[in-house]
Amino acid sequence: MILAAILILPLLTAVLCWIPALGKRASALLTLVSSLILLALSVRVAIQVVEAGQVVAAPGWVEVDALGVLILLLVTAVGLTASIFSMGYMPATTHDRARLYHYYGNLNLFIFSMVAVPLLAVPSVTWLAVEFTTLLSVLLVGYESNREALEAAWKYAMLTLTGAAIALFGFLVLYWAMQAAGGSTFTWGGLASLAPRISPVLMRMAFLTILIGFGTKVGLVPLHTWLPDAHSQAPTPVCALLSGVETTAVLYVILRLMPIAHASLGGAVEQWALVFGLISVGVAAFLLIQVHDYKRLFAFSTVEHMGIILTAAGLGGAGAHYGAVYQILAHAFTKSFCFFAAGAVLMVFGTREIAAVLGLIRTAPATGCALLLGSLAIAGAPPFAVFLGEFSILRAGAAQGQYLAIGLLAVFLVIAFFGIMLHVNRMVFGQPAGDVVLAAAPLPASCKIALLLAAAPVIVFGLYVPRGLYELLSRAAALIGG
Repeated sequence: MILAAILILPLLTAVLCWIPALGKRASALLTLVSSLILLALSVRVAIQVVEAGQVVAAPGWVEVDALGVLILLLVTAVGLTASIFSMGYMPATTHDRARLYHYYGNLNLFIFSMVAVPLLAVPSVTWLAVEFTTLLSVLLVGYESNREALEAAWKYAMLTLTGAAIALFGFLVLYWAMQAAGGSTFTWGGLASLAPRISPVLMRMAFLTILIGFGTKVGLVPLHTWLPDAHSQAPTPVCALLSGVETTAVLYVILRLMPIAHASLGGAVEQWALVFGLISVGVAAFLLIQVHDYKRLFAFSTVEHMGIILTAAGLGGAGAHYGAVYQILAHAFTKSFCFFAAGAVLMVFGTREIAAVLGLIRTAPATGCALLLGSLAIAGAPPFAVFLGEFSILRAGAAQGQYLAIGLLAVFLVIAFFGIMLHVNRMVFGQPAGDVVLAAAPLPASCKIALLLAAAPVIVFGLYVPRGLYELLSRAAALIGG
């Protein structure tokens, strides 16, 4: 019943938001109330999963375990902060306030598509939900309707839908492999029980095509080229959702498939994940150095972190898998906070150019502190949550003797750290021009509240992991390992 409510609520809210007579303020409030309820329901489901291991609404169709409920929690938590930030940010930055009810309607549909991904038990229907995340977020990426936004939305749609076709072929092959092995239940659980009997040839074809197809959506190198464009042009609250949780929701599907493929193919699956992951981390680390747009800076950081998570999954072992799920948690909260801070900078200076932003700590101290905090956290500085995730992964790799992999990962992490801080240090502490005049009024109250709420888990989870959350992460990690 609760899972059904989680799926229905954002759809109902979207329909209500599209009623012009309600107005933009009512749409914003409806979205806020819906997001609060969604998060409360998700927490309730997470508690039930920790107690029982799984929650089932419709057997074989709608059910969720620890790995799925982790994604659900992150989507609803970031969705709440994004809805709060939108209340002040969108009226202050959009060129057409009269169309804001369209924005909120599409935002709720986008949230619906993301919560559907971890709740669906049939892989082919999960593929459909993933493609809905693309189709519904394209409308948000191109919301401003200027040349740059429409170009980014078009590029995003074309590349990721091409990847969708490749992934669809993989799911068709996976279904064929299941039938050839004598199976009849095309669910994640059914595939897991049948996996040792599945043909390695068919499984190899299915896994690689799904990895490549959905890798486009995740932003794995060299399939990442749409990501910095879309994440720099979308409204800031949408960027927080795109970077913080949408990419992770799609990566969830790959992680869900890995233990199934491993049962048929053995260690080759981890090797592929390791190669794709390290390439993504390495290329993103060097791209971070040469970027000129601070929203693109955080977008390339997303490419890096998706690679880190896939690398951790490829390392194998309980420690690395725990590091992977912890990194999923840390990245979602930290990256969304980074984009909220970037949105605050955009409201103050009116530009996304790094070179045009100087001396934030003097001209806009609160915004400067938020940007510095977010940048240190996402770059992997202690004592923030991302640092713990990265440290867990490196320690697990060392314990397994995978010195080459973790050596490369450590080098790339250091390059990425200095790449991010090189730009942010100049933005925050650089000497501004003599007669600096802020281009915008102080941040709206809702933006400040969203920043505070988003900052809390970034700091707290770097210092303390509640017992219930630790249990949830441990169970999710065990599912990645099969």
